[in-house]
Amino acid sequence: MLLKFLGHRYPSLAEPDISLLHPQAMNARIKTLAATPLTTPIANPFLDAASLRRSALTVISTEARAIDLLKARIDENFMRACQLMFECPGRVVVSGMGKSGHIARKIAATLASTGTPAFFVHPGEASHGDLGMITHKDVVLALSNSGETDELLTILPVIKRQGIPLIVMTGNPGSSLAEMGDAHLDVSVSEEACPLNLAPTASTTAALVMGDALAIALLEARGFTDEDFARSHPAGMLGRRLLLHIADIMHSGEHIPSIRSDASLSDALVEMTRKGLGMTAIVDADRRLLGIFTDGDLRRAVDNNNIDLRTTPVTSLMSVNPKTIAADKLAVEAARLMEDHKIHALLVVDGDERVVGALNIHDLLRARVV
Repeated sequence: MLLKFLGHRYPSLAEPDISLLHPQAMNARIKTLAATPLTTPIANPFLDAASLRRSALTVISTEARAIDLLKARIDENFMRACQLMFECPGRVVVSGMGKSGHIARKIAATLASTGTPAFFVHPGEASHGDLGMITHKDVVLALSNSGETDELLTILPVIKRQGIPLIVMTGNPGSSLAEMGDAHLDVSVSEEACPLNLAPTASTTAALVMGDALAIALLEARGFTDEDFARSHPAGMLGRRLLLHIADIMHSGEHIPSIRSDASLSDALVEMTRKGLGMTAIVDADRRLLGIFTDGDLRRAVDNNNIDLRTTPVTSLMSVNPKTIAADKLAVEAARLMEDHKIHALLVVDGDERVVGALNIHDLLRARVV
Protein backbone atom coordinates (compact mmCIF):
# COMPACT_ATOMS: atom_id res chain seq x y z
CA MET A 1 0.00 0.00 0.00
CA LEU A 2 2.85 2.36 0.84
CA LEU A 3 4.51 1.63 -2.51
CA LYS A 4 1.21 2.15 -4.28
CA PHE A 5 0.71 5.51 -2.65
CA LEU A 6 4.28 6.66 -3.16
CA GLY A 7 4.20 5.38 -6.71
CA HIS A 8 1.35 7.77 -7.43
CA ARG A 9 3.01 10.62 -5.60
CA TYR A 10 6.47 9.98 -7.00
CA PRO A 11 6.32 8.32 -10.44
CA SER A 12 10.00 7.38 -10.24
CA LEU A 13 9.11 4.67 -7.71
CA ALA A 14 7.51 2.73 -10.52
CA GLU A 15 10.96 1.74 -11.77
CA PRO A 16 11.32 -2.07 -12.09
CA ASP A 17 14.36 -2.34 -9.78
CA ILE A 18 12.34 -1.08 -6.84
CA SER A 19 10.25 -3.91 -5.44
CA LEU A 20 9.70 -5.97 -2.32
CA LEU A 21 12.33 -8.39 -3.71
CA HIS A 22 15.00 -5.71 -3.23
CA PRO A 23 14.17 -4.21 0.19
CA GLN A 24 17.49 -2.39 0.67
CA ALA A 25 17.21 -0.54 -2.63
CA MET A 26 13.54 0.17 -1.95
CA ASN A 27 14.24 1.64 1.51
CA ALA A 28 17.07 3.79 0.19
CA ARG A 29 14.89 5.19 -2.57
CA ILE A 30 12.00 5.88 -0.16
CA LYS A 31 14.29 7.82 2.18
CA THR A 32 15.64 9.87 -0.70
CA LEU A 33 12.22 10.67 -2.08
CA ALA A 34 10.74 11.42 1.35
CA ALA A 35 13.27 14.23 1.70
CA THR A 36 12.39 15.61 -1.71
CA PRO A 37 9.63 18.26 -1.76
CA LEU A 38 6.56 17.47 -3.81
CA THR A 39 6.62 19.68 -6.90
CA THR A 40 3.99 18.08 -9.08
CA PRO A 41 0.53 17.88 -7.48
CA ILE A 42 -1.69 14.91 -8.15
CA ALA A 43 -3.99 15.79 -11.03
CA ASN A 44 -7.70 15.49 -10.22
CA PRO A 45 -10.15 16.24 -13.02
CA PHE A 46 -12.91 16.98 -10.49
CA LEU A 47 -11.00 19.75 -8.71
CA ASP A 48 -11.18 22.32 -11.45
CA ALA A 49 -12.99 25.60 -10.78
CA ALA A 50 -15.78 25.01 -13.29
CA SER A 51 -16.68 21.59 -11.84
CA LEU A 52 -16.68 22.87 -8.27
CA ARG A 53 -18.83 25.85 -9.15
CA ARG A 54 -21.27 23.69 -11.10
CA SER A 55 -21.59 21.27 -8.19
CA ALA A 56 -22.15 24.04 -5.65
CA LEU A 57 -24.79 25.77 -7.78
CA THR A 58 -26.61 22.49 -8.33
CA VAL A 59 -26.81 21.90 -4.57
CA ILE A 60 -28.09 25.41 -3.91
CA SER A 61 -30.69 25.17 -6.68
CA THR A 62 -31.89 21.75 -5.54
CA GLU A 63 -32.28 22.85 -1.92
CA ALA A 64 -33.92 26.14 -2.95
CA ARG A 65 -36.55 24.16 -4.88
CA ALA A 66 -37.12 21.96 -1.82
CA ILE A 67 -37.73 25.05 0.30
CA ASP A 68 -40.02 26.61 -2.28
CA LEU A 69 -42.24 23.51 -2.22
CA LEU A 70 -42.91 24.07 1.48
CA LYS A 71 -45.02 27.17 0.79
CA ALA A 72 -47.93 25.06 -0.44
CA ARG A 73 -47.73 22.90 2.69
CA ILE A 74 -48.44 25.65 5.18
CA ASP A 75 -51.94 24.26 5.62
CA GLU A 76 -54.32 23.18 8.37
CA ASN A 77 -51.71 20.72 9.67
CA PHE A 78 -49.27 23.58 10.20
CA MET A 79 -51.97 25.61 11.96
CA ARG A 80 -52.82 22.62 14.15
CA ALA A 81 -49.15 22.12 15.04
CA CYS A 82 -48.82 25.79 15.99
CA GLN A 83 -51.97 25.60 18.12
CA LEU A 84 -50.75 22.51 19.98
CA MET A 85 -47.39 24.10 20.70
CA PHE A 86 -48.84 27.50 21.61
CA GLU A 87 -51.33 26.04 24.08
CA CYS A 88 -48.86 23.54 25.54
CA PRO A 89 -48.64 24.05 29.34
CA GLY A 90 -45.37 22.14 29.46
CA ARG A 91 -42.53 21.92 26.93
CA VAL A 92 -42.14 20.89 23.35
CA VAL A 93 -40.07 17.69 23.27
CA VAL A 94 -38.27 17.32 19.93
CA SER A 95 -36.85 13.97 18.86
CA GLY A 96 -35.20 12.35 15.85
CA MET A 97 -32.46 9.90 14.83
CA GLY A 98 -29.37 10.42 12.72
CA LYS A 99 -29.37 13.56 10.56
CA SER A 100 -32.99 14.15 11.54
CA GLY A 101 -31.77 14.12 15.14
CA HIS A 102 -29.28 16.90 14.37
CA ILE A 103 -32.05 18.97 12.83
CA ALA A 104 -34.31 18.17 15.80
CA ARG A 105 -31.68 19.49 18.21
CA LYS A 106 -31.45 22.75 16.27
CA ILE A 107 -35.23 23.15 16.13
CA ALA A 108 -35.46 22.59 19.89
CA ALA A 109 -32.77 25.21 20.47
CA THR A 110 -34.51 27.71 18.19
CA LEU A 111 -37.86 27.17 19.87
CA ALA A 112 -36.36 27.57 23.34
CA SER A 113 -34.62 30.83 22.45
CA THR A 114 -37.71 32.35 20.83
CA GLY A 115 -40.24 31.91 23.61
CA THR A 116 -41.38 28.28 23.27
CA PRO A 117 -39.83 26.10 26.02
CA ALA A 118 -38.36 23.04 24.31
CA PHE A 119 -35.67 20.39 24.65
CA PHE A 120 -34.32 17.44 22.67
CA VAL A 121 -34.70 13.79 23.65
CA HIS A 122 -32.74 11.10 21.84
CA PRO A 123 -35.22 8.37 20.81
CA GLY A 124 -32.71 5.60 21.49
CA GLU A 125 -32.15 6.84 25.04
CA ALA A 126 -35.88 7.43 25.49
CA SER A 127 -36.60 3.71 25.28
CA HIS A 128 -34.03 3.13 28.04
CA GLY A 129 -35.38 5.50 30.66
CA ASP A 130 -35.35 9.00 29.19
CA LEU A 131 -39.02 8.63 28.31
CA GLY A 132 -39.57 9.69 31.90
CA MET A 133 -38.50 13.22 30.89
CA ILE A 134 -41.76 13.59 28.94
CA THR A 135 -44.89 14.48 30.93
CA HIS A 136 -48.58 14.66 30.09
CA LYS A 137 -48.28 18.47 29.89
CA ASP A 138 -45.82 18.30 27.00
CA VAL A 139 -46.11 18.14 23.22
CA VAL A 140 -43.86 15.86 21.19
CA LEU A 141 -42.43 16.87 17.80
CA ALA A 142 -40.90 13.84 16.04
CA LEU A 143 -38.72 14.08 12.92
CA SER A 144 -38.09 11.27 10.47
CA ASN A 145 -37.52 11.60 6.74
CA SER A 146 -38.72 8.05 6.02
CA GLY A 147 -41.43 8.11 8.66
CA GLU A 148 -40.42 4.58 9.58
CA THR A 149 -37.57 5.14 12.07
CA ASP A 150 -37.56 2.14 14.39
CA GLU A 151 -36.45 4.05 17.48
CA LEU A 152 -39.35 6.48 17.12
CA LEU A 153 -41.87 3.75 16.30
CA THR A 154 -40.87 2.08 19.57
CA ILE A 155 -41.58 5.04 21.84
CA LEU A 156 -44.36 6.94 20.12
CA PRO A 157 -47.14 4.40 20.90
CA VAL A 158 -46.25 4.80 24.59
CA ILE A 159 -46.49 8.57 24.23
CA LYS A 160 -49.83 8.32 22.45
CA ARG A 161 -51.25 6.08 25.19
CA GLN A 162 -50.46 8.82 27.72
CA GLY A 163 -52.55 11.26 25.71
CA ILE A 164 -49.55 13.45 24.85
CA PRO A 165 -50.15 15.43 21.63
CA LEU A 166 -47.89 14.31 18.79
CA ILE A 167 -46.67 16.38 15.86
CA VAL A 168 -44.68 14.53 13.22
CA MET A 169 -42.48 15.95 10.50
CA THR A 170 -41.69 13.44 7.76
CA GLY A 171 -40.87 13.17 4.09
CA ASN A 172 -43.43 10.39 3.63
CA PRO A 173 -47.09 11.37 4.16
CA GLY A 174 -48.15 7.71 3.93
CA SER A 175 -45.72 6.46 6.58
CA SER A 176 -46.47 4.88 9.93
CA LEU A 177 -45.36 8.00 11.82
CA ALA A 178 -47.48 10.30 9.65
CA GLU A 179 -50.57 8.24 10.47
CA MET A 180 -49.84 8.40 14.21
CA GLY A 181 -49.56 12.18 14.43
CA ASP A 182 -52.18 14.65 15.58
CA ALA A 183 -50.62 16.91 12.96
CA HIS A 184 -48.34 15.91 10.10
CA LEU A 185 -45.89 18.37 8.54
CA ASP A 186 -44.94 17.25 5.05
CA VAL A 187 -41.27 18.03 4.28
CA SER A 188 -40.85 15.58 1.40
CA VAL A 189 -38.44 16.43 -1.40
CA SER A 190 -38.30 15.17 -4.98
CA GLU A 191 -34.55 14.65 -4.81
CA GLU A 192 -31.57 15.12 -2.56
CA ALA A 193 -28.81 17.51 -3.53
CA CYS A 194 -26.39 14.60 -3.33
CA PRO A 195 -25.64 13.28 -6.87
CA LEU A 196 -26.21 9.77 -5.54
CA ASN A 197 -29.60 10.90 -4.16
CA LEU A 198 -28.61 9.30 -0.87
CA ALA A 199 -27.02 11.76 1.58
CA PRO A 200 -29.65 13.78 3.50
CA THR A 201 -29.21 17.29 2.09
CA ALA A 202 -32.34 18.82 0.58
CA SER A 203 -34.49 16.81 3.01
CA THR A 204 -32.67 18.08 6.10
CA THR A 205 -32.79 21.64 4.76
CA ALA A 206 -36.55 21.38 4.25
CA ALA A 207 -37.03 20.05 7.79
CA LEU A 208 -34.86 22.81 9.23
CA VAL A 209 -36.81 25.52 7.40
CA MET A 210 -40.15 24.04 8.49
CA GLY A 211 -38.86 24.08 12.07
CA ASP A 212 -37.86 27.72 11.71
CA ALA A 213 -41.31 28.50 10.30
CA LEU A 214 -42.91 26.97 13.40
CA ALA A 215 -40.62 28.84 15.76
CA ILE A 216 -41.09 32.26 14.16
CA ALA A 217 -44.86 31.84 13.77
CA LEU A 218 -45.04 31.09 17.50
CA LEU A 219 -42.67 33.97 18.30
CA GLU A 220 -45.00 36.42 16.59
CA ALA A 221 -48.10 34.84 18.13
CA ARG A 222 -46.62 35.28 21.61
CA GLY A 223 -45.61 38.89 20.98
CA PHE A 224 -42.01 37.92 21.72
CA THR A 225 -39.74 41.01 21.83
CA ASP A 226 -36.04 41.65 21.46
CA GLU A 227 -35.81 42.09 25.23
CA ASP A 228 -37.42 38.66 25.70
CA PHE A 229 -34.82 37.25 23.31
CA ALA A 230 -32.00 38.91 25.25
CA ARG A 231 -33.16 37.36 28.52
CA SER A 232 -32.35 33.93 27.11
CA HIS A 233 -28.99 35.19 25.78
CA PRO A 234 -27.59 37.16 28.75
CA ALA A 235 -23.96 36.23 28.13
CA GLY A 236 -23.88 37.25 24.49
CA MET A 237 -23.33 40.62 22.90
CA LEU A 238 -27.03 40.87 22.12
CA GLY A 239 -27.93 40.24 25.75
CA ARG A 240 -25.59 42.95 26.98
CA ARG A 241 -26.91 45.40 24.41
CA LEU A 242 -30.55 44.73 25.29
CA LEU A 243 -30.41 44.11 29.03
CA LEU A 244 -27.69 46.40 30.38
CA HIS A 245 -29.01 49.76 31.54
CA ILE A 246 -27.24 53.02 32.28
CA ALA A 247 -27.86 52.53 36.01
CA ASP A 248 -25.88 49.27 35.85
CA ILE A 249 -22.64 50.90 34.70
CA MET A 250 -22.77 54.60 35.62
CA HIS A 251 -20.68 56.24 38.34
CA SER A 252 -22.92 57.48 41.15
CA GLY A 253 -22.74 59.20 44.53
CA GLU A 254 -19.36 60.64 45.44
CA HIS A 255 -17.86 59.21 42.24
CA ILE A 256 -19.78 61.72 40.09
CA PRO A 257 -17.51 64.60 38.97
CA SER A 258 -19.38 67.76 39.91
CA ILE A 259 -18.63 71.30 41.14
CA ARG A 260 -20.72 74.31 42.10
CA SER A 261 -21.28 77.27 39.82
CA ASP A 262 -18.93 79.51 41.83
CA ALA A 263 -15.93 77.20 41.21
CA SER A 264 -12.90 78.27 39.19
CA LEU A 265 -11.24 76.51 36.28
CA SER A 266 -8.57 75.19 38.62
CA ASP A 267 -11.31 73.68 40.81
CA ALA A 268 -12.70 72.00 37.71
CA LEU A 269 -9.24 70.66 36.85
CA VAL A 270 -8.84 69.18 40.34
CA GLU A 271 -12.29 67.53 40.22
CA MET A 272 -11.72 66.12 36.73
CA THR A 273 -8.35 64.71 37.80
CA ARG A 274 -9.82 63.18 40.94
CA LYS A 275 -12.80 61.49 39.25
CA GLY A 276 -11.04 60.53 36.00
CA LEU A 277 -13.98 60.78 33.59
CA GLY A 278 -12.62 63.57 31.42
CA MET A 279 -15.32 66.06 32.43
CA THR A 280 -17.23 67.53 35.35
CA ALA A 281 -20.80 68.67 35.83
CA ILE A 282 -21.56 72.17 37.04
CA VAL A 283 -24.58 72.05 39.35
CA ASP A 284 -26.59 74.39 41.57
CA ALA A 285 -27.35 73.92 45.27
CA ASP A 286 -30.03 71.32 44.43
CA ARG A 287 -27.66 69.42 42.11
CA ARG A 288 -29.59 70.53 39.06
CA LEU A 289 -27.44 70.55 35.97
CA LEU A 290 -26.22 73.94 34.76
CA GLY A 291 -23.56 72.84 32.31
CA ILE A 292 -20.55 70.64 31.64
CA PHE A 293 -16.82 71.31 31.45
CA THR A 294 -14.72 68.78 29.56
CA ASP A 295 -11.04 68.09 29.02
CA GLY A 296 -11.46 69.63 25.55
CA ASP A 297 -12.68 72.86 27.15
CA LEU A 298 -9.69 72.71 29.50
CA ARG A 299 -7.18 72.32 26.66
CA ARG A 300 -8.65 75.32 24.88
CA ALA A 301 -8.45 77.36 28.08
CA VAL A 302 -4.80 76.45 28.61
CA ASP A 303 -4.00 77.55 25.04
CA ASN A 304 -5.57 80.95 25.70
CA ASN A 305 -3.05 83.25 27.37
CA ASN A 306 -5.83 85.62 28.43
CA ILE A 307 -7.42 83.04 30.73
CA ASP A 308 -6.22 82.64 34.33
CA LEU A 309 -7.09 79.13 35.51
CA ARG A 310 -7.10 80.19 39.16
CA THR A 311 -9.50 83.11 38.90
CA THR A 312 -11.68 82.47 35.83
CA PRO A 313 -15.08 81.06 36.85
CA VAL A 314 -15.92 77.74 35.24
CA THR A 315 -19.36 79.05 34.24
CA SER A 316 -17.73 81.39 31.72
CA LEU A 317 -16.35 78.45 29.70
CA MET A 318 -18.75 75.61 30.43
CA SER A 319 -21.09 74.20 27.79
CA VAL A 320 -24.75 74.73 28.61
CA ASN A 321 -27.49 72.26 27.62
CA PRO A 322 -25.10 69.30 27.31
CA LYS A 323 -26.22 65.90 26.07
CA THR A 324 -27.63 63.82 28.93
CA ILE A 325 -29.31 60.46 29.41
CA ALA A 326 -31.67 58.88 31.95
CA ALA A 327 -30.57 56.06 34.26
CA ASP A 328 -33.28 53.70 33.00
CA LYS A 329 -32.15 53.89 29.38
CA LEU A 330 -30.22 51.06 27.77
CA ALA A 331 -26.45 51.35 27.78
CA VAL A 332 -26.43 50.88 24.02
CA GLU A 333 -28.39 54.15 23.73
CA ALA A 334 -25.52 55.95 25.47
CA ALA A 335 -23.10 54.46 22.96
CA ARG A 336 -25.30 55.62 20.09
CA LEU A 337 -25.58 59.12 21.58
CA MET A 338 -21.83 59.40 21.99
CA GLU A 339 -21.21 58.24 18.45
CA ASP A 340 -23.81 60.55 16.90
CA HIS A 341 -22.52 63.66 18.68
CA LYS A 342 -18.79 62.78 18.72
CA ILE A 343 -18.54 62.98 22.51
CA HIS A 344 -16.85 60.64 24.98
CA ALA A 345 -18.83 61.17 28.19
CA LEU A 346 -22.40 61.68 29.36
CA LEU A 347 -24.09 62.96 32.48
CA VAL A 348 -27.07 61.02 33.82
CA VAL A 349 -29.99 63.09 35.07
CA ASP A 350 -33.40 62.41 36.59
CA GLY A 351 -36.73 63.94 35.60
CA ASP A 352 -35.90 67.17 37.46
CA GLU A 353 -32.53 67.56 35.70
CA ARG A 354 -30.63 66.59 38.86
CA VAL A 355 -27.33 64.86 38.17
CA VAL A 356 -27.51 61.27 39.44
CA GLY A 357 -24.64 59.68 37.54
CA ALA A 358 -21.95 59.91 34.90
CA LEU A 359 -20.21 57.60 32.47
CA ASN A 360 -17.74 57.71 29.60
CA ILE A 361 -16.80 55.57 26.64
CA HIS A 362 -14.41 53.50 28.76
CA ASP A 363 -17.31 52.36 30.94
CA LEU A 364 -19.13 51.15 27.85
CA LEU A 365 -16.01 49.37 26.64
CA ARG A 366 -15.53 47.64 29.99
CA ALA A 367 -19.15 46.52 29.89
CA ARG A 368 -18.54 45.24 26.32
CA VAL A 369 -21.45 47.24 24.99
CA VAL A 370 -19.24 48.59 22.20
